[in-house]
Amino acid sequence: MIKVFIDGAEGTTGLKIRDRLKEREDVLLLEIPSSDRKETAAREEYINSSDVTFLCLPDDAARDAVGLVKNDKVKIIDASTAHRVSEGWVYGLPELEKSNREAIKKGKRVAVPGCHASGFISLVYPLIKAGVVSKDYPFTCLSLTGYSGGGKKMIAEYQSENRAKELSSPRQYAIGQNHKHLKEMTKYSGISSPPVFSPIVADFYSGMEVSVPLNIAGLSEKVVHETLKNHYEGSKVIEVLPLGGEEFSGFIAANLLSGKDCMKIIVSGTDGRVLLTALYDNLGKGASGAAIQCFNIMNDIEETQGLVINGIHSRRSDRPQRI
Repeated sequence: MIKVFIDGAEGTTGLKIRDRLKEREDVLLLEIPSSDRKETAAREEYINSSDVTFLCLPDDAARDAVGLVKNDKVKIIDASTAHRVSEGWVYGLPELEKSNREAIKKGKRVAVPGCHASGFISLVYPLIKAGVVSKDYPFTCLSLTGYSGGGKKMIAEYQSENRAKELSSPRQYAIGQNHKHLKEMTKYSGISSPPVFSPIVADFYSGMEVSVPLNIAGLSEKVVHETLKNHYEGSKVIEVLPLGGEEFSGFIAANLLSGKDCMKIIVSGTDGRVLLTALYDNLGKGASGAAIQCFNIMNDIEETQGLVINGIHSRRSDRPQRI
C-alpha cells in the first residue's frame, strides 16, 4: 500500500489527482482536515508520513513545501512550475528519452511538465535530436487551450451566468513573450533560443492543441513524420497518427481528447511547409494524467494504471500491475 499525500488537494489539479487515486486499492490517501491544510506543522507531518507527496501549489508554496521534507524516503511529484528546470529534479516526461524514464523510476524529485510545454517539447525534441531541424531554427508555437488550465478562478469566471462578453471569444495572452513555460520549452526541446509563443484560451472546459509550423526549404514532411513515429514507437501514451491528418476532415478541434490522458501527434502540410500538431487534454497529459503516469513509473507500476487511453480505461483490475 503506497501512502500518498496531496498538498493542495483543493485546486483543479489536486482534485483530479485525488479522484484518480481514491479508487485504487494500492494507494492509501492521507487526507488532511480542511482546518489544517494551511497549517505548516500539520502539512509537514503529513508530508513526512507519506511515501509520495504531490505538490499542487503556487510556485513559492511548492518551494516551501520541499523544505518541510525531513524523511529522506519521501518522494515528491511537483505539479507547479517551481522545479521544472532546477538541478536535482527529473523532468516528468518519460517519452523524452529512455534515460529520462529511468531517472523518473529511480528519482525522488520529479517535476510534472507544463501543459503547453508538453506538446511543444514532444513535437520538437525528436527532430532536434535526429538533426532533421537545426536547434538554431526560429521556432514559433501556437497553443489553444480550454479555460480549466487557468484554475478555479478562471473556471468560475467562464461558468458565471453574468460573465464578461469577451469570454465568449478566444483570447490571446502572455503577449510580452514571458510565459512561465518558456524556460522548460527551451531547455528540454534542445533549441538555442525560446520560440515566439502564442497561447490562446477559449470557451471550452478542457483540451489542448499545440501547433508548431516549420517553413524550411527542402524539409520533407515524410522524413518529419517518420522521425516522430520512430521516436514514439512503443509508447503507450503518445501516438503519431498517419501522415496528413485526413481523419480530421480538415478541422482539428482542440477538445477532441478532453477527458483522456493520451497525446496524438499529427504531421500535415507539404514539403518545405510542415505543420506539427500535438492534441491532448490540458488536465490529462498536460497535468494530472502526467502526474499519475510519473507516480506509476516511480513505484514500479504499469505506467497507464488508472489512466484513460484512447477512450478506454486502462485499469484492468483494482490491483497494481507490476512491471
